[in-house]
Amino acid sequence: MKINIKATGIELTPAISSYVEKKISHIEKYLDRKNSQDAIAQVEVGRSTRHHKTGNIFRAEVHITGVGIDLYSVSEMEDLYAAIDVVKDEIIQNILHLKSKRETLSRRGAKMMKSVMKGFNFFKRKG
Repeated sequence: MKINIKATGIELTPAISSYVEKKISHIEKYLDRKNSQDAIAQVEVGRSTRHHKTGNIFRAEVHITGVGIDLYSVSEMEDLYAAIDVVKDEIIQNILHLKSKRETLSRRGAKMMKSVMKGFNFFKRKG
């Protein structure tokens, strides 16, 4: 998976960059092998606004595109690293939901074909 990192409102330090790459590359094991090679993860981290009285609010968003996948997740927290962790967990949850949905659709299709095949009587001999 190719990871593109963009920082808005903050400086992209090597520590932030390596943390994002470590967390986002962990997502790759949840993708299919064929999808993980072609997938592109667009990661944007930064400060969302400057007008908060209580302190900085950091934003992390991930958009993963590839063959058959298009996932997006956003998180805003008071800590940048916590926002990255939350986004990673949400993306993993979205991937697992997508996988289970695809399995359900294929099983439903297989059930339908089985019921159609049961309706045909060309395997039974008469007489």
